[in-house]
Formats: sequence, structure tokens, C-alpha cells
Amino acid sequence: MNPDQYCQEKAARSGSSFYYAFLFLPPERRRAITALYAFCREVDDVVDECKESSVARMKLAWWRTQVDALYQGNAEHPVMKALAPHVGQFGIQDRQLYAVIEGMEMDLDQLRYPDWPSLERYCWHAAGVVGEMSSGIFGDTSPGTLEYARRLGTAFQLTNIIRDVGDDARRGRIYLPQEDLDRYKVRPTEIFNGMHSDRYVELMRFQTSRAREYYRTAMQALPDSERRAQRPGLMMAAIYATLLDEIEAEKWQVLDQRISLTPIRKFWLAWRTWVGGGRWVVQRLSK
Repeated sequence: MNPDQYCQEKAARSGSSFYYAFLFLPPERRRAITALYAFCREVDDVVDECKESSVARMKLAWWRTQVDALYQGNAEHPVMKALAPHVGQFGIQDRQLYAVIEGMEMDLDQLRYPDWPSLERYCWHAAGVVGEMSSGIFGDTSPGTLEYARRLGTAFQLTNIIRDVGDDARRGRIYLPQEDLDRYKVRPTEIFNGMHSDRYVELMRFQTSRAREYYRTAMQALPDSERRAQRPGLMMAAIYATLLDEIEAEKWQVLDQRISLTPIRKFWLAWRTWVGGGRWVVQRLSK
């Protein structure tokens, strides 16, 4: 198995919505974004799969050495070997890859977030910086496109947080800012115990509104001239925003179940976005 095949299998096994967007790209850009996604999955898996935080920290430190080796021309891991031909061509910087690793380290250091600014910083490390790198692979790195990518990445991460409230609580985590829990008078113990109340619904309605605001401002920041090039990101936006709609329609019943879209629905949303040049997604999410 060569490095590109390794990354392809890593992406396919994940079942992520991102995989559907990769399918429509030209081969070279598809290899680049698949390698980047595989890197993100590798470091994320460290936190998810290591039961001992000390072991996870050691593994993340090792991934830092792999970033060093990549930019010194000595890539070792299959993911880094697959990424190596693309870092210069698409402007992927070592500081951006380090930022992804730092986001995983934040998961080891923090189980709670006191306020929105602290969670927003985490969202940038977990997804916003990935959006920046991805936008360069898809097409452009103009200021407007980068702002679009950062905001869209944050919208994706917020959608994930909303979807995974129950799963995260079972791992001892609450990503929802404490200041928001206080505002809606929802105690952390209620989240940990899966208590669905009117106060909880209002809390989640607020989180959903915040996510939609990031989708909206992301679409407004995207230059019209870059819309076709950035279709892969818009395909993911169509999928994630639709998932957010489904979660709201189910009254945020995510404390004891996982709400998701079927693969065929994800593919249809991706295909519709691709053939339409992304116009309908921009128009829908800009409102």
C-alpha cells in the first residue's frame, strides 16, 4: 500500500461528510485534501483512542516531530509522505499543522470552556485552520476566501458540538460554554444525566443560532469569483447545515442518541452543490 492509498483508506473508513466532497475534485487536489484530512484524523484518533493522557501527549509530541521531518524533506509516516508533494504547491504551512495538533492537546487539557471566546479559539484549532489549508487546496487564499474558510470551519465545529452533546458528556466533557449554561439556568449535571428540559431546548436553540450566524457570515465573506473553486467546502456546508436543520427538527434530542444524515442524502447534497456551482448553498445560508 502506497502513502496515497493509505490516506484514501483512512478517509473512506471515517465515514465523514468531508469524504463526499473529495470525490468531485481533480486527482491532484483530491490527493492533497485526502492527505490533509488523513493527518487530521491521525492526530484526532490519538485523543479518542488513548485512555492515558500521558500516552496521548507522547504521541502528539511524536506527530510534532513528523511535521518537522516533513518540512525538512524527511517525511516518515505514510500520511506525511502523501502530504509532502503538496505543502509547497498549495501553501500549507508548518504553523497550521502545529495548530491542529495544539487543538488536540487542548482536548487533553480542558474538559470545559468558560465562555465563547475560549471555545471559539478551540474551534479555530480544531476546524478553522483546517478550513484555511483546505481553501488553498481548493483554489485561492485571498483574504476574503480565508475569512470564509475560517468561519465555515467554526460553523462545522459548532455543528459537531451540538450533534455530540450527549456523546461528549459520556466522556466527561461539555463544550457548551459555562456562561451560556448559566444564562439559560442549565446545570452541568443535567447535561451529564441527559435531562431534556425547556431550559435545555432554549440553550441549544441559542447554540444553533450561533452556528447559523457563522454559516451566514462565511457565505458573505466568500468572493463570487471563488465560489466555483470552493465548491468542495460549499458541499460540506450543504451537508452540515442540513444536519443542523435535522437536529433542530428533532428538538435537539442529542443527549441519548446521535442524529445523522444517510449516505445517499449526503451524496445528493454534494452532487447538487457541485453541478450548481455552489450558488444555491450560498443563497440559502446567506439569509
